[in-house]
Amino acid sequence: MNILHTADWHLGRTLYGQRRDDEFSAFLDWLLDTIVEHHIDVLLIAGDVFDTTTPSNRAQAQYYDFLHRAAASCCQHIVITGGNHDSPTFLDAPQALLKSLNVYVTGQATDDPADEVITLHDANGEPVLIVCAVPYLRDRDIRTANAGESTADKAENIINGIREHYAAVSAIAEEARKSLDADIPVIAMGHLFTAGGQTTDDDGVRELYIGTLGHVSGCIFPSQLDYVALGHLHVPQIVGGNPHIRYSGSPIAMGFGEAKQQKSLCLLHTQGRKIEHSLIPVPCFQSLASIKGDWPAITTQLHTLIAADSNAWLEIIYNGDKIASDLRQRLDDLSANSKLRILRIKNTRINQAALSQQHSQETLADLDVYDVFERRLAASAPLSDDEQNALRDTYQEALTSFYEQDTAE
Repeated sequence: MNILHTADWHLGRTLYGQRRDDEFSAFLDWLLDTIVEHHIDVLLIAGDVFDTTTPSNRAQAQYYDFLHRAAASCCQHIVITGGNHDSPTFLDAPQALLKSLNVYVTGQATDDPADEVITLHDANGEPVLIVCAVPYLRDRDIRTANAGESTADKAENIINGIREHYAAVSAIAEEARKSLDADIPVIAMGHLFTAGGQTTDDDGVRELYIGTLGHVSGCIFPSQLDYVALGHLHVPQIVGGNPHIRYSGSPIAMGFGEAKQQKSLCLLHTQGRKIEHSLIPVPCFQSLASIKGDWPAITTQLHTLIAADSNAWLEIIYNGDKIASDLRQRLDDLSANSKLRILRIKNTRINQAALSQQHSQETLADLDVYDVFERRLAASAPLSDDEQNALRDTYQEALTSFYEQDTAE
């Protein structure tokens, strides 16, 4: 049996105001061709199907069109779990209808862990795989808030809650495997941040719980699991040196920090409970490039791209000593007759005085929610390190609560 593990599509995502619908459509067309080429039996999508809880009509159309086409292909089963960017209610709404196409959706944690355990059968009705379809576990799913809790207590309760949830669904899956008397694999899905996980700048990956203490280690996953298909981190990677616990990574670069990554999907081939792992490289559907330097260095790099007839989307980071107040105009003039598209210009300075001037020219487009908070924290009355860290934790908890609101309810 051939299984494909992917995650973090983020359909509907824009990049500095630039829509990426064509890029997502190209990926989904390629994915369908890949399913046919590799005779994929099961497709696992481990969260963050959409970039926001209120996806655009175009993003929804891309999602449902792909599921329709994939269900009509050689792919016998599709299992989708919700991520922290997804609306659980929105994903779950067509659950019954999609199940008729052998598309199984778990948008949010269920009251009965058995509902997250899915036994898949082949065309002859024989069981071939058990999937623990665990979605992103929201704070309210795994922890009871108690007055007077310290940050460390909250973090410990979160990790214990995640561990207990996986233990419960894995135990149910193991019982199902024994009752079937079948030598078939059990695969768990998940959407979380593991300790030591690799991220990149500008990837949009959010801290999920309360600071970095909410990161979990690979040891929370029960040993009887034959593979753990993870989503959330955009860099393809294994967890804790365990090749059977893996992030597929995002299939397209979500920001300029990911521009040089080779994106991939995880291909699993099963023989009984034995699973062989390999990667399928994902082609680049829209090149991104980050150009950095003083004006001569930027000019040289732009001329090289123009000579190559590149259609790249660009981030320009100017760090020359001289103040370039007309940088935007110069860049527009230089790239006017090319296919290049400049999406972001960051005008930095080397000396501290110029840096101070730059901050006064910053816009919200240059900052994320953490940058804004740090600016405000720095402008406050002198605070001790402990006081600052306590405020950061409180702010993180407020952000988590905000992000976990399901606008589709």
